[in-house]
Amino acid sequence: VQLVESGGGLVQPGGSLRLSCSASGFTFSSYAMSWYRQAPGKERAYVAGINGAGGITDYVDSVKGRFTISRDNAKNTLYLQMNRLKSEDTAVYYCNNVGGSWSWGQGTQVTVSS
Repeated sequence: VQLVESGGGLVQPGGSLRLSCSASGFTFSSYAMSWYRQAPGKERAYVAGINGAGGITDYVDSVKGRFTISRDNAKNTLYLQMNRLKSEDTAVYYCNNVGGSWSWGQGTQVTVSS
């Protein structure tokens, strides 16, 4: 299993970013996937999840209405569209299966600051 996150960066409060997670080494469409994040000084935490077919999604309350998780099974890629970003969204973002049992990738840094 290999998971490679990308798309992070520095953005002002209220801005948007789209994260991508390129997956390989497994049958991507067979697995529900999730995004996690780790803020400075905090433990890694669940952000959003999506089932294998992409029709069922779930979000932590703090990102509901602002973030959208999606996937393209033809491209073996997971996405996280993040809108109306806040300073508290600053973190390293990771993708993994639901439960986070696979080896973690390097993550992608998201910094929300003016």
